[in-house]
Amino acid sequence: MSIHFYEPRQGHGLPHDPFNAIVGPRPIGWISSLSASGVRNLAPYSFFNAFNYVPPIVGFASIGAKDTLRNVQETGEFVWNLATRPLAEAMNASCAAVGPEVDEFALAGLTPAPSRLVAAPRVAESPVAFECKVTQIIQLQQVSGETVPTWLVLGEVVGVHIAVASLKDGVYDTANAGHILRAGGPADYFSVGPEQLFQMHRPR
Repeated sequence: MSIHFYEPRQGHGLPHDPFNAIVGPRPIGWISSLSASGVRNLAPYSFFNAFNYVPPIVGFASIGAKDTLRNVQETGEFVWNLATRPLAEAMNASCAAVGPEVDEFALAGLTPAPSRLVAAPRVAESPVAFECKVTQIIQLQQVSGETVPTWLVLGEVVGVHIAVASLKDGVYDTANAGHILRAGGPADYFSVGPEQLFQMHRPR
């Protein structure tokens, strides 16, 4: 097997950085937040995942001090919204580089719905939303100890909204929920469907 090896600090030597493509596809952190002055914000984050069961904890990384980061620092709250295939264009529209005074819900033609336990709104059109309260905000650093302009935001899920249509006999039906995932290319995404589903039980 021929191997291409590189040290990231010296460059990958390829037409496109493969890192994001290898660590993927990744769930999308479609984060809604509210500024201290009450301005709504909605933005997708490429680095997002779940990190704990009990209590449920999710996290996203803000590369640069963006509006979402400032909002969660001010309020300690955010909502994660599930990005699905029917909402892909709206999700992409909410990624526009606009000023902090711009409401991305309006920009993307989406409906802000009230949350129950946090002030930040959720996306009414999304079939799943997690209301979250911030537990930690960690600025990343290199091996040398030098800080990186990226912040990992971790939040405890304190409230969960699930569309009843996404439950099959009481079990969340991931295969048919329409999840979309971020891939590594500049415009690449994947969708999840029943054709990708297989089962494998853990050994006992």
